[in-house]
Amino acid sequence: MDLLAKITGMIGGFMVRQRRAESPRQQAIGLTPVIPQAKPQGIMTLKMPAATGWKPGHLPTAAPGLKVNAFATGLDHPRWIEVLPNGDVLVAESREQPGPPKTLFDRAAQATMRRVKAIGDSANRITLWRDADGDGVAEGRHVFLANQRQPFGMALVDGTFYVGNTDGIVAFPYTENATEIHGQGRRLVEFKPHGHWTRSLIVSPDRTRIYAGVGSLTNIADQGMDAEQGRASIWELDLVTGQTREFATGLRNAVGTAWEPTTGMLWTVVNERDGLGDETPPDYLTSVQEGGFYGWPYCYWGQTVDDRVPQDPDLVARAITPDYALGGHTASLGLCWMPAGTLPGFPDGMVIGQHGSWNRSILSGYKLIFVPFQNGRPSGPPQDILSGFLSEDEKSAYGRPVGVAIGPDKKSLLMADDVGDVIWRISGA
Repeated sequence: MDLLAKITGMIGGFMVRQRRAESPRQQAIGLTPVIPQAKPQGIMTLKMPAATGWKPGHLPTAAPGLKVNAFATGLDHPRWIEVLPNGDVLVAESREQPGPPKTLFDRAAQATMRRVKAIGDSANRITLWRDADGDGVAEGRHVFLANQRQPFGMALVDGTFYVGNTDGIVAFPYTENATEIHGQGRRLVEFKPHGHWTRSLIVSPDRTRIYAGVGSLTNIADQGMDAEQGRASIWELDLVTGQTREFATGLRNAVGTAWEPTTGMLWTVVNERDGLGDETPPDYLTSVQEGGFYGWPYCYWGQTVDDRVPQDPDLVARAITPDYALGGHTASLGLCWMPAGTLPGFPDGMVIGQHGSWNRSILSGYKLIFVPFQNGRPSGPPQDILSGFLSEDEKSAYGRPVGVAIGPDKKSLLMADDVGDVIWRISGA
């Protein structure tokens, strides 16, 4: 870290201590969250634990009735998981690659992110893990696809393998039980890179469309709305016609997506804006309406206006209130639907990987949670599935949850940990 970044870090540390005293002790969580009034910050809070990883014998804490083991180890910043029909587990290994810092705050932010291995050189590959004997530990490892552009989302449809690179969706031919694929692939969609760089993918239930999350370039359209065109949205790709469109907009950074089977609705988790306080506004879980607008950058949680942004009253008037608050700055990224019976004691609901905050005076997230559902809607408070990723003094991160998927046996969960460089498997005790 250079001298300017150190000075900024010292100033930031003082501000964290001041803001910690003012931080709400109740998180904005649930169907009707209490969201504190916004307090715009001249300098945003910067607080990130150091990435220490897991020592031998040290594991995350599983909820009562559950156990956890390492399904795969020795990865390089694993982010996303796709389980193939034959039981093979694909893992996207990639990392943010920031450009030169433009401001003093950029330098301090990048130095903070490096402490937890969130930015740097990217492996840019997808690895395949095979648990042939079914004991819950993968013994086979293969480089499935290399030389990608920050790969993240993956999908397999009728012999074609789709990759969500940061700059677009690419398609490759796939043969059943293949352990590697080669070639340049066919570019089907182009996305703008940089900023929020992850591109999650999910296939529609009828297997004719793919939906992709494309996050904003900046926090609150700091470079103008022209720079945000085609961003802060979920895109739809029609696999039959090849046509694309923005399916829903105003979603600052929609990452994980999942289908709720009762209603057939698409759901997503969204990372909200920074610089308004520890709990303002909360990240959220929401159903995604076709043509829906969810507020960014003009407003949040319905029609709560962000005065820092030049306004568009017409868009504010039709902004949809999200369904379920997840707490401020939890960085909720991973999402999957978990049917009742997958894990003992858990009904139908959504599993969410909370990567953890970097911009909050009292850290939040850093765990894998479950939100119960009834009749197609969230029906209660969240429950921890895995915790213990953060030291009690908030100085060390042993791991950070990201992508989550139902295991090949349908009786377990797999979760990517990009600090621990491991895929955890959670099952009944």
